[in-house]
Amino acid sequence: MPGRALWDVLGIGASSVDHVYRVPSAPAIDGPTSKMRISGHAVSCGGQTATALCACSAMGLRTAYLGAVGSDDNGRRVREAMRSHGVDLAHAVVRTGANQYAVIVVDDTTGERIVLWDRDERLKLRPEDITAAVIRSARVVHVDDVDEEAAILAATIAKDAGVPTTTDLDRVTDRTEALIAAVTVPIFAEHVPAALTGESDPERALRKIRASHAGLLCVTLGARGAMLLDADELIHEPAIPVTAVDTTGAGDVFRAGFIVAMLRGDPPREMLRFANAAAAASCRRAGAIDGVPSLAEVTALAQSPR
Repeated sequence: MPGRALWDVLGIGASSVDHVYRVPSAPAIDGPTSKMRISGHAVSCGGQTATALCACSAMGLRTAYLGAVGSDDNGRRVREAMRSHGVDLAHAVVRTGANQYAVIVVDDTTGERIVLWDRDERLKLRPEDITAAVIRSARVVHVDDVDEEAAILAATIAKDAGVPTTTDLDRVTDRTEALIAAVTVPIFAEHVPAALTGESDPERALRKIRASHAGLLCVTLGARGAMLLDADELIHEPAIPVTAVDTTGAGDVFRAGFIVAMLRGDPPREMLRFANAAAAASCRRAGAIDGVPSLAEVTALAQSPR
């Protein structure tokens, strides 16, 4: 690609305003935790792509956002959160309507969370919002699976321009396989490979996906770390143990760590280790964007004894 790219990472996907409620333990329909007093409440910003970009910025990369945000107070709040982290919003699309929001319930004991969300349909990012020149101005394009047709088009343009793409794949639809085929590095949430292949074992699932995708294949495994298939070599890196305050956004920050390490040219195992460290560091603070770690913090965790 001629010249110097405008950004290290262009993110295409969702942003959100999160209403986070902390409770003493995980809710259950039956039993003593079916009704609990809230132990804490905060409003913060997140969303898969917005959080990943803010984390990339915090770790020293130049970032830009191409996504649709609402014209309401929530939309202004999330734009300000991204702007304050250094994300270029020149190509963000502001639409009349309500921004995506989420209600997140966090277990005080474990830091694990449940996410309930809603989004105005007018916020859908459309293929006509994707500009080829903008795609070609990044070293890496990162997409989520919220607006799949726009993500597939962006990844296809990036592939034609020789720009690698990473993903946040969190669900399975009739367009998931097309999105996987379009991107360079699919990064799956833990449940997705099994849903795609019928294989409950993550290694067998990744090897089955290998039949239709020749690139790096990655799956996050929560407390068990992450797994990467590099050609025929399977790499598993365990999670880095930390005392979790809030796991919200950990998967998004994992992807940011992966991108940072990939752009540095780290070997695959070290890429996975660094991404795990980024996710672990984010769990030590509350909030998605509020919890993004610095490069120094992630590096220290990545270099801690195995």
